[in-house]
Amino acid sequence: MLISDKVREYAGELMERERSENTVKKYLRDLGKLMEYAGDSPLDKALLVSFKHSLAEKYSPSSVNSIIAAVNGFLDFAGMSSLRLKPLKIQRRAFLPEERELTLGEYKRLVSAAERGSDERLALVLQTLCATGIRVSELKFITAEAVRGGRALISCKGKSRVVFLPEKLQKILAKYLKKRGIREGAVFVTRSGVPLDRSNIWREMKRLCRSAGVAEKKVFPHNLRHLFARTYYSLEKDLSRLADILGHSAVNTTRIYTMESGKIHAKQINRLGLVLDTT
Repeated sequence: MLISDKVREYAGELMERERSENTVKKYLRDLGKLMEYAGDSPLDKALLVSFKHSLAEKYSPSSVNSIIAAVNGFLDFAGMSSLRLKPLKIQRRAFLPEERELTLGEYKRLVSAAERGSDERLALVLQTLCATGIRVSELKFITAEAVRGGRALISCKGKSRVVFLPEKLQKILAKYLKKRGIREGAVFVTRSGVPLDRSNIWREMKRLCRSAGVAEKKVFPHNLRHLFARTYYSLEKDLSRLADILGHSAVNTTRIYTMESGKIHAKQINRLGLVLDTT
């Protein structure tokens, strides 16, 4: 059977496993890279190892490992587990790159910029994502019913969890719903009534960068989830509870979300007072 035919079967298998649409698309993009590299050649260990080396020349180690995960999943499905590739070894980062860390002050400037631009919906989208820690793909579960009840049932990747809405968020969303005449369904919708999606929100957030004075590379929906995680952990120091809130099955994943830039660590080290001035 042609690789392309088997990949299509694999896509169907992923959908039956209730993998998210974005996950399936990502896997297909990764496997497309493999098919392009292989051409008409049969899959064997030598070709796959060569493919891995070619990826390492183009992408970061984490991106290479992400592609390898997609390839290995396909190989298992196709009955070729003996050809699985080993991921690249990556030393765990201790700090978040400072140029990628969205600070609380920058988040506040983004919200203020949206309000100054009379974009109430975007200002509330930013606050909803950041105050709950949900994924942007989960925003559709923030409904009028959830606002009234103070909690939303989130279903994602075959799992369900309850997300609580802060009381202050409930109040401002209730006012927004009343103003828009929305009594049921998703709070944040387009003019045609369709729930906002990732691309809508991404574009709108990027437009705020200049007026908010925030670097564009820091402004994307998932960074609001990271800010929520860092803020929660700095107050509660409870990694297991945070994993439950974020919907992570592994605490190691959650630990990545709590990383801060080296500035905080440098301040902590300076406060130790272990350098003696003997001059």
